[in-house]
Amino acid sequence: MSVVETTRRGEVAIRGLSKSFALNGQRLNVLRDLRLDIRSGEILAIVGPSGCGKTTLLRILAGLEVPDTGEVLIDDTPVHGVGTERAIIFQEPRLLPWLTVLGNVAFGLDVRGDARTYAEEKARHYIRLVGLTDFENAYPRQLSGGMAQRVGIARALTVQPEILLLDEPLGALDAMTKITMQEELGRIWREEKVTMILVTHDLEEAIYLADRVLVMPKERGASIRSIDIDLNRPRDRSENRFVRQRKALLHDFGLH
Repeated sequence: MSVVETTRRGEVAIRGLSKSFALNGQRLNVLRDLRLDIRSGEILAIVGPSGCGKTTLLRILAGLEVPDTGEVLIDDTPVHGVGTERAIIFQEPRLLPWLTVLGNVAFGLDVRGDARTYAEEKARHYIRLVGLTDFENAYPRQLSGGMAQRVGIARALTVQPEILLLDEPLGALDAMTKITMQEELGRIWREEKVTMILVTHDLEEAIYLADRVLVMPKERGASIRSIDIDLNRPRDRSENRFVRQRKALLHDFGLH
């Protein structure tokens, strides 16, 4: 049997989620009674101004933050801390500099005690998936920013999560590399059928990748909007409907 399993679940239910932080002796409400369902295999993009709670929501989904009230359920099971059904990719790939590409990608399997031959075989599959077969023996210092982020994506996928959480993973890349990586993420999603939840400041990136965009408001207590992106894949950024969708999102942010 192949070492790469294809069964995926990854349905997310957010029920009455609230989170606040102390700031200068006052409570700052970041999330308030959020209710949301995310379908298995869906790409959900979360956009909004800085400080609106995008990354806080992602960290709660990852199990890195605890909500004040409410809960997150994955496949009907409440989330309590981190879990193997979720993997998170940050803006910086955070590779281990003393390990090769192969070592970095296999690291999660090594840590959980999988056999070395199994871990490396599985790691090589995902290294091929992100197009880095010729670089499996390279070290992080020998990689470009885009290549390093591909390694981070491969490392996350190697543990076969049901849900891939992405916190502005392409934000530090130059414009051309970012477009290439957006196309790569779309291709990987089509092949892996994993649920993706993406935090981004890039509205065009959200439209290009997502099935649905969650718009977090500027004003505290204002309603969160959910917008379906009903565009065929692969998406053409110059196509009229794509352009209209981008203008509509810009309007939501008061930028058009």
